[in-house]
Amino acid sequence: MSLVNAAHGRSEHTSAVHPTGESEAGGRRGLREVIGAYAALAKPRVIELLLVTTIPAMFLAGREIPSPWLVLATLVGGTMAAGSANALNCVIDADIDKVMNRTRRRPLVRDSVPRQNALIFGLVLGAASAVLLYVTVNLLAALLAIVTILFYIFIYTLLLKRRTPQNVVWGGAAGCMPVVIGWAAVTGTVEWPAFVMFGVIFFWTPPHTWALAMRYRDDYERAGVPMLPVVATPQHVAKQILVYSWVMVAWTLLLVPATSWIYTTFAVLAGVWFLFYAHRLHAAVSRGEKAKPMSLFHRSNTYLMIVFVALAVDAAVGLPVLGLPF
Repeated sequence: MSLVNAAHGRSEHTSAVHPTGESEAGGRRGLREVIGAYAALAKPRVIELLLVTTIPAMFLAGREIPSPWLVLATLVGGTMAAGSANALNCVIDADIDKVMNRTRRRPLVRDSVPRQNALIFGLVLGAASAVLLYVTVNLLAALLAIVTILFYIFIYTLLLKRRTPQNVVWGGAAGCMPVVIGWAAVTGTVEWPAFVMFGVIFFWTPPHTWALAMRYRDDYERAGVPMLPVVATPQHVAKQILVYSWVMVAWTLLLVPATSWIYTTFAVLAGVWFLFYAHRLHAAVSRGEKAKPMSLFHRSNTYLMIVFVALAVDAAVGLPVLGLPF
């Protein structure tokens, strides 16, 4: 599951292996190599950021440190669900991955996992995640995980990704679901703070992904994926990144009534910090200078981590919430 492309800027190294089970060096694959290939299908580095948002959502839901066993069960189930969506995405996008430089080392491209095996792996992992969440957490968390997988595959990957430059805007909603699942795991319901956290990640996704797509524009164009930087001018992309960045930072402040001064302070300071770099990218592009979008991409990861860690700390400390001003 995405956030939709949280770790796309990093290489995905998997040893090349033929479907027969022999490596390019001619030897049989070892168990470690096989496990590594299947793990790569799940895109573990993408999942890392999902976990960073799930745990704080669980803290905020109870305004306390949740049960370690509940956290563990939710994280394992959520990781399996995300791995399922990512593996199925690899199956569907194998043709795209072959022509993009930054994805050509993925398992299906290098034939280190047969396509049919990858499909079965993704389906089994998804079913197992739902069962685990149902048994160890609750029914709502399990249903939300299933909905997330289906949304990511059918709405983002199959419907939006290759058809519209708004693909990551609406398709990115799948990457927002871990916070809702985390909240549901603790409370058995979904309340307004969960939707606000959903919105934070929703508005975070376009600046994050478009900054990456600016760097890898040629890759997306070669693959026929209409990411915004492929179909629009750099000036327009930079402006959209700036707009979404402002909305994202403003949206984080909607959580102020449910938190104390700790979260509020970090949300404001982190927001000012991120907006500085968003404005700097916009200014550089507007002047026709060589921009560094990957700088903003990496800082977007740090920004999201700061905001959600602040949520977790705020809830764990348990200071009185600021509440509504009326």
